[in-house]
Amino acid sequence: MALIADDAADRAEQLLLLTGRLTALVDAEGAALARGQPLSGEGASDELRRLANAYRLEMARIREDRSLIAGAPRPLRQRLQDATAHLQVRLDIYAAALFAAREITEGLVRAVGEEVQRARRGPAGYGAQGTYADAGGVTPVALDQRA
Repeated sequence: MALIADDAADRAEQLLLLTGRLTALVDAEGAALARGQPLSGEGASDELRRLANAYRLEMARIREDRSLIAGAPRPLRQRLQDATAHLQVRLDIYAAALFAAREITEGLVRAVGEEVQRARRGPAGYGAQGTYADAGGVTPVALDQRA
């Protein structure tokens, strides 16, 4: 979805609003992760995805054709540049929080799977050479979203 702007100043103002809303959404999601709360409902995530996609497409258009924004007043372009830099910092922090949450989640799933396998294996018996026999094989584990 591309922005529909009357002129360069209008485009810059729309991008400034879009950048501000993206920053607010990213901050809210990052704060929820920091508190250990689940991410917001589907509505906010959908909005974040849609706005991020619109932002990405518009920035690609501007990168290809600088005249789309070149006619905007210098103070407005500077505010947009500052807002974009701030958004990038917030996105880096958010990405680090998402990475940490993913690592924790994967670690928990791995630990649960290992514990299930240990519990199913049961006590080890002696094998033919007088050592503990390994039950071997893979035990399937199914987890749903409530697990």
